Amino acid sequence: MKNIYTLLWLFLIMYACPSSSQLDGFFSDSFYQKLTSTYGDAAKRRAEKWRSVMLDNQTDSDWSKINKVNTFFNKTITYQDDLTLWGKKDYWASPAETIGRGMGDCEDFAIAKYFSLTSLGVNENKLRLMYVRQLTVNQPHMVLIYFENPKDVPFVLDNFNSKVLPATKRRDLKPIYSFNAQGLWMAKAKGLGRKVTKSKGVSAWNGLVQRIEDGEMHTLTSIN
Repeated sequence: MKNIYTLLWLFLIMYACPSSSQLDGFFSDSFYQKLTSTYGDAAKRRAEKWRSVMLDNQTDSDWSKINKVNTFFNKTITYQDDLTLWGKKDYWASPAETIGRGMGDCEDFAIAKYFSLTSLGVNENKLRLMYVRQLTVNQPHMVLIYFENPKDVPFVLDNFNSKVLPATKRRDLKPIYSFNAQGLWMAKAKGLGRKVTKSKGVSAWNGLVQRIEDGEMHTLTSIN
């Protein structure tokens, strides 16, 4: 049987403008107990700060939400590669796991921001997780992008550069492909392009959503 807090989390993702009671349902005593028993007291403190960000910004504009969520995760989570953190070359952590460990790689930052913003009522059609190449270090990288309107230049939410900037100001990023919960797009102009259904990105996304549904909270020991 699925844990109640994971069902509430999915409910928040699916419906815009969650109420305080719905958020309190997700941040329940059982959620904090499991988080603390898995990751320790520091994880609970991070989750309480996360809850404050979610509760305090429900009625803000999209622009305010993306800046506050971006700042929260960039300040709260420390970068660490998957191999060190999870013992795997590539592991997409759930937002609860990222908060629990207090660490994550670029994918974990982008995923946590994506789910937080959709739970705050930001339309998922305005958001894309985008794989890019970070040209200053010549490495693959993931960011979250936000479109105010479909034909607008998107804004980039990134852990490498903490400022939310339009993509045209991020000459250090070369788009590869982008996707959200509805599918995957090969990146073209402004981060949009041809939708595809078979990709490693789709498989990894589906696996992540399944783990959220199942209420999994892993550690380096439990995942191996």
